[in-house]
Amino acid sequence: MNSAVSTATETTPKPEWSDDDGSAIRTLYAYSADPEARFPGGRLVREVHGELRRRIVDDRPPLDDLVQQTADWALDEGERFRALGSQVDEDGARRVLIRRAVLGCAPLSLASGAWLQWLSAPGNADDPLVLRILALYASDVGVGHPGASRGSAYLELLRRLRLSENAVPLARLTGDQRIADGCYLLPALLMVMSRRPDDFRGELLGADLCLRAVGLLPPLTMVRQTLPDVADWAAIDPSAIRGEDDSSPFEECRAVVDELVELEGAKAEEAVRLGFAWTFATLRDHVNELHTELEASFDPAYDMVELMRLRAREGAVYHHQFALEGRPLAAWLHDARTDPGPLLEVLARSRLVKPGRSEASSLVKGLVSERGPMFRVFSPDDLTVIRRWIDSLPATPGSSPEAATGAAPGRDPDTLVSIARAIKAGPLSEGRAPADLREAYHLLMVRTDTPALRAWCLEYVNGWLARSRYGLDGGTMPLPKTWDPAGLRPWLQAQHDQHGAEFEENAEVPLPSREDVVDDTVQTAPLTLIDGSWLQGFSDYELAPSEIGHSLFETYWDELGNGQARINHPLIYREVLKEMDVDLPPTASPDFGRWSGFRDASFELPVYWLCVGRFPRTFLPEVLGLNLAMELSGVGGTYRRARLALKKYGFNTRFVDIHNTIDNVATGHSAWAADAIDTLLAGLPESLGPGARPEIWERVRVGYRSLNPPSGFGARWAERRGRTGRKRS
Repeated sequence: MNSAVSTATETTPKPEWSDDDGSAIRTLYAYSADPEARFPGGRLVREVHGELRRRIVDDRPPLDDLVQQTADWALDEGERFRALGSQVDEDGARRVLIRRAVLGCAPLSLASGAWLQWLSAPGNADDPLVLRILALYASDVGVGHPGASRGSAYLELLRRLRLSENAVPLARLTGDQRIADGCYLLPALLMVMSRRPDDFRGELLGADLCLRAVGLLPPLTMVRQTLPDVADWAAIDPSAIRGEDDSSPFEECRAVVDELVELEGAKAEEAVRLGFAWTFATLRDHVNELHTELEASFDPAYDMVELMRLRAREGAVYHHQFALEGRPLAAWLHDARTDPGPLLEVLARSRLVKPGRSEASSLVKGLVSERGPMFRVFSPDDLTVIRRWIDSLPATPGSSPEAATGAAPGRDPDTLVSIARAIKAGPLSEGRAPADLREAYHLLMVRTDTPALRAWCLEYVNGWLARSRYGLDGGTMPLPKTWDPAGLRPWLQAQHDQHGAEFEENAEVPLPSREDVVDDTVQTAPLTLIDGSWLQGFSDYELAPSEIGHSLFETYWDELGNGQARINHPLIYREVLKEMDVDLPPTASPDFGRWSGFRDASFELPVYWLCVGRFPRTFLPEVLGLNLAMELSGVGGTYRRARLALKKYGFNTRFVDIHNTIDNVATGHSAWAADAIDTLLAGLPESLGPGARPEIWERVRVGYRSLNPPSGFGARWAERRGRTGRKRS
């Protein structure tokens, strides 16, 4: 076994921010897709609010009027785009139009619903309003099924149209130069706000309501009309019902907004209206720009101009020896980076092009053939663009039309550079690390953090895992030393059988006293009232519908009651506590951590849960192991014995009853936990070294043991050394 204590000190490298507005928008989009990225408060929050208000120059009308105005606009715009699509009767032009529309909508549609991803947190997981928001979000990500999010449906559309080269993961989309900078503006800012949910809850819900009022984006209605069977349009449309038992997403969002305003008053209403109005204004600008671009693309020269602009930089490195009208092609290409018009004019007059006859033009024949000097330089879509342009050229010498040059499409005049600078600058202060576990528990009730709190969390997790790693194979470790390619299901069944046998063997052991039952229930409260918090990171938009993460998000979703307060686990647990005459302060309040009835040790494990749950990528194997240990821990034995004790003293057994069923080893959380590990391990190489199956499996085993790590002197010493990142001798 590797004796080194592996530590994580910083999980998100700082991006290279640019003061160029287009680059800043793209970088912001990519950065905000990372669940472990840093988003400081203070200046960033002020800059975002400034951007929201700057784009809204008129007084905002009442919300009902905004909703109606938006719905009417969407209908009119949809008709405008469908009419545009009806004007095309040539296959090549139709493909160009569809491609531009689909790519132009990709940054927003691939992230559809992502702005709701962090509105639930450990400290508000029993809030009925938050549960309704979580239900709305769970529908968007297709809870319980891999690849079932609205964004996944859009990804499938891109794949069907062969446009998905840069779409996975989401951050890579920003490298797709076929998509204009302005297309990233709306989703980039929404995702930034989603990382500061306590600062922008009203604005995010207003934005969500706006997008559901719009429904299928107007440019996509044209695509749906042309290709009705190419995509799951109901999944892509954020206003469409997804399941038989679901209600209208728009109506659900409107009910959430109304409840928020009723609870929090005029300030919340203003935030909702601001988010709605800004989203509508930004979307309207984006759709107008896209319509202008699609109209312009009827002229084949428009596509050719864009293609030359995109390819000119790399092309200028070559072609110094090939001359056009006495000037090296490399020089023409250098100028084409800003103005491709002259290059197109000289190409049209060159021997490379036969105007009106692409089939006879060497530019798309011999030069790009298998033996040609430009083999594979142009993609099939590129060649379609070039052929359309050549075929559109008049055959009469000297009458070539002037090439459409125009400005680079989609560059938004209003930038996000100031917001990017605020993120780059970081917080004004590092903040203060928690003084003790009780304070840490309170500070970790929300999603946001400070540099000091983040560093403290990483140290705590590293120390806890070092302690869990200590003597891993010298004590009781149910997981085998090597992972069996047959998977963990057989092992899981054997463990369940063992739990059942142990329960039967202990049948005659006296149950604990009433006082002990109450004390155990109270001391477990800091843990149980944040049920599922080790999985909070898997509510992230890209992780929630992933092959590994979908079952983890569904487990998180189950722990919080599937959006229903009556089966929310923390609320059920509080009911039991009240039966015991224990009325605890709200979980997120400072008073909870300071409550004198808790022992300090009762915060050790819950703080670990809260810390490790913030790093779903950095500690993925450890979280998977912890999740398996947690879900299996009570099934078949402990929960049954706890039920007997609770029932003996007249307390409600609903909490343990629910867990003994939903955590089952056949179709429940335990089975899902095992399957998630198998999915991860099955895709890894059976070799030695970092990232290989043996190393990752060991990390899973350490995570499993981290639910109940050793507590002797040697283990505690390993923990202290693990926090500092030093190796164990």
